[in-house]
Amino acid sequence: MSMLTPPGMGGKKYRITGDRYPRMRRPRRDRRIALAVVASACVLGVGAWGAVQLIDVFTGHGGTAQAAQEKHPCPAGQDGGKPRSTAKPLPKPKAVKVNVLNATTKSGLAKDTADALKKRGFTIGEVGNAPAAYDKKVKGTGVLLGAPAAADGPFKVLGTQVTGAERKTDGRKGGDVDLIIGDKFKALAKEKDAKAALAALTAPPKQKPDKPGC
Repeated sequence: MSMLTPPGMGGKKYRITGDRYPRMRRPRRDRRIALAVVASACVLGVGAWGAVQLIDVFTGHGGTAQAAQEKHPCPAGQDGGKPRSTAKPLPKPKAVKVNVLNATTKSGLAKDTADALKKRGFTIGEVGNAPAAYDKKVKGTGVLLGAPAAADGPFKVLGTQVTGAERKTDGRKGGDVDLIIGDKFKALAKEKDAKAALAALTAPPKQKPDKPGC
């Protein structure tokens, strides 16, 4: 027990009893405010994450589409860096039946050309003069004439042998092709050049995979 006389109290004595003294404590209100702020931040974070997930689902950027892309990262049509070609393969020269017709005034030109084509592997059909619709009327190197289906196959193969020949189609149903020799025709393309052109047609296209490991 002690006796204290605080200044300015007029000399009066005051007695303080007990063993408890006042202590400074932070108000409980500040602690509640801090907890409320933390809880609000957590709620806002969870809400934002959920909104992003919903946007991905409805726009198609997430979910099964994203999983499929991660599972199959290679572009469509590629596997192991090897492109898959859907183009119809070109026929071999032996599968192309050629009718060699001479529309010029030079005799024997059709036979010589037919013999040369035969040596290069082509199948020879009719050999003779061109029909009246083309006889002495082909001013260029020549004309390749056949059914519409020949445009994507026989025309390309035979075209490697005759440089600059015009290509036309008619209503025939067969797969044979007419080579109508014109005034500017001198000879077939050089055999090595023709082989190189044919090899370029039949070679698969070279492509690089878009992603490593494809």
